[in-house]
Amino acid sequence: MSNDDNDSFPTNEEESFDIDRHIRFLEMNYQLIPSFYEGQEINHLTLAYFVISGLHMLHAIDRVDREAVIDWVLSFQAHPKNEAELNNGQFYGFYGSRSSQFHSLDNEVTVPNNSHLASTYCALAILKTVGYDFSLINSSSILKTMKHLQQPDGSFMPIHTGAEVDLRFVYCAAVISSLLDNWSGMDKEEAKNYILSCQSYDGGFGLIPGQESHGGATYCAVASLRLMGFMEDDLVFQSTSSSIIDVPLLLDWCLQRQAVDGGFQGRPNKASDTCYAFWIGGVLRMIGANKFIDQTTLREFLLTCQSKYGGFSKFPGQFPDLYHSYYGFTAFSMLQETGLNSLDVELGISSIIL
Repeated sequence: MSNDDNDSFPTNEEESFDIDRHIRFLEMNYQLIPSFYEGQEINHLTLAYFVISGLHMLHAIDRVDREAVIDWVLSFQAHPKNEAELNNGQFYGFYGSRSSQFHSLDNEVTVPNNSHLASTYCALAILKTVGYDFSLINSSSILKTMKHLQQPDGSFMPIHTGAEVDLRFVYCAAVISSLLDNWSGMDKEEAKNYILSCQSYDGGFGLIPGQESHGGATYCAVASLRLMGFMEDDLVFQSTSSSIIDVPLLLDWCLQRQAVDGGFQGRPNKASDTCYAFWIGGVLRMIGANKFIDQTTLREFLLTCQSKYGGFSKFPGQFPDLYHSYYGFTAFSMLQETGLNSLDVELGISSIIL
């Protein structure tokens, strides 16, 4: 194997979490997003979430211009022109990028693009991270119109029309409600019932009822139930008869996702992947079972994905990307790495006290 093929493997001198290199990696992405991400322009706000939340995780939020970040994020909020528009069925949250604010043509008819639940989650997470005063934001239009996105079965669509529904967007709605400290935008009971319908026979959760269990979906299910107040702390040690989910099966499914190389896989018979150290590791932490993780081998696996350029890759030996870098940082935070902020696992950002 050539040196070029081994860019992400740590050398003997790099077998530790290289916080300074990670900060430089994020700073470079803060200044200029690489051309590799051109196809992700519509997710610009999400990429910014990884960068800014990552810098905060690394105790380096002072590297960003706080006021510039706030102004930039707020510029993506969709605002109704009048009170009547709050009832037109559209969602007035945050757009994901500048281009998504443009109107498009559909059969020569101007069609507005839509603000998105995931983009709204990322926007609020960034604002929370930089210490923005949420009393200054127009939250009523977000919450009133978020109701339009909840479906009769309790699930959520991310935009007002023509989109899929699954647990990812239930989670986004729950985080939005939690960050704004206002649950008027969703029916928690209906959302809970939808989540419970997604638990599979093996204990994990699929994105929709009847679908294969998946690490990301399982995280979204458990975190949403926690945020909505339907799950206790340290659930694994509580009476299983009082739980609304099958905890023993969930625990077994999650523990089986740690592979022989120490990493976590998102589904059975898949390769270990950096991000699942957060998605699965986070579930285990939320139910009070993180002590069952083999932390030594997990750390060793993650360090094989640490790049000499800073950041983390999906698999060992690949180039780093923002998504896997951020979830690598969150994984090391849960491993209590020195120099990192603690993690609010349910919200997916650093624990922030204002």
